Amino acid sequence: MSALFDDVSRRFAAGHATAPPDMWTDPRIHDIERFTPAAVLIAITDRECPGILLLHRPSTMRAHPGQIAFPGGRIDAGENPVQAALREANEELGIRSEDVRVIGSSDLYRTGSGYEITPVVAVIRADIDIHPNPAEVAQWFEVPVDFVLNPANHRTRTLDYEDRKISFVEIIWNDTRQDHIIWGVTGAILHNLANRLNWHD
Repeated sequence: MSALFDDVSRRFAAGHATAPPDMWTDPRIHDIERFTPAAVLIAITDRECPGILLLHRPSTMRAHPGQIAFPGGRIDAGENPVQAALREANEELGIRSEDVRVIGSSDLYRTGSGYEITPVVAVIRADIDIHPNPAEVAQWFEVPVDFVLNPANHRTRTLDYEDRKISFVEIIWNDTRQDHIIWGVTGAILHNLANRLNWHD
């Protein structure tokens, strides 16, 4: 086992032994009677300065066009969240399941668009080959764990949606080429993971 895998596993287990931290939630979830199960893969690269893989959805997609997301999607019949997350990571980024070391499933997150998402935390090799599917991925990037799981880099924003105010977490990462604005579901899941792993203790 790698030192990173051991460290993240220890932090993950310790975090789940305590009461769940506050999750950023969309008030629209209270209007939804039935949620569609989904899963995402939080892939942490096994390097001295580890990162997390994220992707930009194509602007032509019907749902969440142009947004930053984890690889993931709906859970198919007969699948569990881990199997779904691994399948989606393979379909979207070409990541083989044998190159992924799963640590565990984190807290469910319900979205205002009707999905109940299980984040699956895992470690992948630093030199893994990425082959993005252009139908689902406009581009992919790796954001440093030290940055994205630091609560100091999480900003609270509010927007007006119909007759409600919705608060969300925004994380802006600049990789010298562009600003990557991480928010919405992805921002909320990262905010929760930062609390779970207590990365900056």
